[in-house]
Amino acid sequence: MSDAEHELRSIGETIGGSLRIATSHHVGLHHLPPVLRDFSNRYPDVSLDIDFLDSEQAYEALMAGEYELAVVTLALKDYPSLNAQIIWPDPCVVVAAPDHPLAQMPELDLPALAKYPAILPDLNTYTGRLIKREFDAHNLKLTAKLATNFLETIKMMAGVGLGWSVLPQTLVDDSLAELPVPQLRVVRNLGIIYHRNRTLSNAANALQQLLVKEARGL
Repeated sequence: MSDAEHELRSIGETIGGSLRIATSHHVGLHHLPPVLRDFSNRYPDVSLDIDFLDSEQAYEALMAGEYELAVVTLALKDYPSLNAQIIWPDPCVVVAAPDHPLAQMPELDLPALAKYPAILPDLNTYTGRLIKREFDAHNLKLTAKLATNFLETIKMMAGVGLGWSVLPQTLVDDSLAELPVPQLRVVRNLGIIYHRNRTLSNAANALQQLLVKEARGL
């Protein structure tokens, strides 16, 4: 019924009504605000309903029809029922507090990292899986002292010396030292997902187009 309603509304050119989307905390705080500001200025008649979810939860909710769009960390595999488009490549770097023992070493590799506890996203998240995959490939045990999905929390705890971590390069500041570890290259992709077989409302289409322009740097 919701899909039929969107089809009827899309017949006209009016962009209004309610638009329910999901986003992850990192994307919603650090990447999405300028796009949402532009969207609100262009389409003041649209009422945005935004929920913050883990990216994995957003995928499940989108497949269940709870949202029209989600702007999240993209999954490591394709979902046949969902379209996914990269908007922001998000390279990550290995970091630790400037006075951490790892930050004093001139050369680093994965065995050196494995000797120290890490503070990481949950290893079941897309980002956590990317990191664990590299350690598994070298038959190394990854010791996570603490796992949380809030990157700002991870940044703070790494910055006070509780462990090394892997964070988006955009989050790194003077509270952290970037560690050169050529064996651990983590590049995740942030982007938009929506259901292949459901009609997007005019408002959802308008937001999608703004995000595509953002990806093209327009």
